[in-house]
Amino acid sequence: MKCAAPLLAGLLLNACGSAPRPPDWQLEAKGSMDRSVAAYMEGNSRVEAAELARARSQLSRTGRPDLLATAELLHCASRVASLVFEPCAGFIPLRRDATEAQRAYENYLRGQALQAGDIALLPPAQRGAAAGDAQALRGIADPLSQLVAAGVLLQTGKASPPAIAQAIDTASGQGWRRPLLAWLGVQAQRAEQVGDAEEAARLRRRIAITQGAGLD
Repeated sequence: MKCAAPLLAGLLLNACGSAPRPPDWQLEAKGSMDRSVAAYMEGNSRVEAAELARARSQLSRTGRPDLLATAELLHCASRVASLVFEPCAGFIPLRRDATEAQRAYENYLRGQALQAGDIALLPPAQRGAAAGDAQALRGIADPLSQLVAAGVLLQTGKASPPAIAQAIDTASGQGWRRPLLAWLGVQAQRAEQVGDAEEAARLRRRIAITQGAGLD
C-alpha cells in the first residue's frame, strides 16, 4: 500500500518523502499502519491486529495523543470503507487531547452532519462526501480515500447506484476482499429489493467467488 497520507492529509504521520530522514519510530509506525490497513482490507485479521499493535507501541513512545489518534482514525476509516459502522473505540479516550481536525474527521466517519467550518477541516478528498455529493467520488484518486467517502455516503443514505458500482470496481481493482464483499452485498440486496432476481443471482455468484478462502 502507498503512503497513507492522501487519506487523512495533514492528520497522518508525515513520513513520506520528508527531509531530513524521519526518526525510526515514525517510519516504523507508518509502515505498521500501512500493513495493518492492507491486511484488514485483504481479510487477514490476525496480521492486521499484530501490525496495529506495533504501530500503537511506536506512537505511544512519543507521549503525543494526537499521533496516536491519527492511527486510530486510520484504523476506523478502514472499517467505514468496508461498511462496518461502529464507534471509533480507540479514538474515544484520545478525543479530548486530539486536534480539532481529528475530532471533525471522527464525526465525519460516524456519519454526523458537519458545519461548513468542520467540513473545511477534513482532508480535501472527503469534503464533497461530507457535503452529501455522491458525484464527489469521481474526483478521488486514492482508492482507500474513495472507499471511505463512499462508505460515509452510504451511511448517510446518499450513495447513488453509480457510487456503489464505483466502490465495487475500486475494491475489486485493489484486490480488497473485505470491502468488495460488503459492497457487493449492498448491490445484491438492492437488486433483490426491486425484484431483479437475475441481477441478484449474478451478484450472489460473484460474492461466492470473492469469498474464496474466506476471511480470518
